Amino acid sequence: MASVNFLTIGWPALIAVLSLGYLLGSIPFGLLLTRMAGHGDLRSIGSGNIGATNVLRTGNKKLAAATLLLDALKATVAAVIAQAVFGQNAGLIAGFAAFIGHLFPIWLGFKGGKGVATYIGTLLGVAPLMVPVFAVVWLTLAFVTRYSSLSALIATLVIPVVLWILGIRDAALVTAVMTAITYWRHKANIERLIAGTESKIGKKG
Repeated sequence: MASVNFLTIGWPALIAVLSLGYLLGSIPFGLLLTRMAGHGDLRSIGSGNIGATNVLRTGNKKLAAATLLLDALKATVAAVIAQAVFGQNAGLIAGFAAFIGHLFPIWLGFKGGKGVATYIGTLLGVAPLMVPVFAVVWLTLAFVTRYSSLSALIATLVIPVVLWILGIRDAALVTAVMTAITYWRHKANIERLIAGTESKIGKKG
């Protein structure tokens, strides 16, 4: 699992890694796939979000699954390339930049997704042992509560804690920032969870 020190790779490499991550992360796969499938502009459907959850509202589960996979892998690819070219320390930086690119894509007026898939993709690229941790937490909470959003929020909260306990402090701090941003992007979901109006898995509305 990678740990990152922003000062060790040099400014030229840092700029290159940030650019690589952001540009890959900003590819709006949900929007592109739904258009190619003839569903029109995803931003006019459901919540208007470009992520897999909103793609699912088109009724095409395979399209939603493909969006989830590609949104995760774009961060993984960014991290793997950065590590291969600039060393291990660059991977987490690239993954974080991909996460930001997904949330704020320049091509869509900086209005992107909520980042959970790209968060997982970053873990896959730089801390793969954290992916099953994320999965176990998400699946357990989803089974018990039937809330997808709550499961994802708790899972993202657990990851930096586990990384910190394992002594991977820099990665823990970066993922903690990603978690905070994820909570901010899920503000409406949190409000609905508190109000008891959040939709449950397997139920419409």
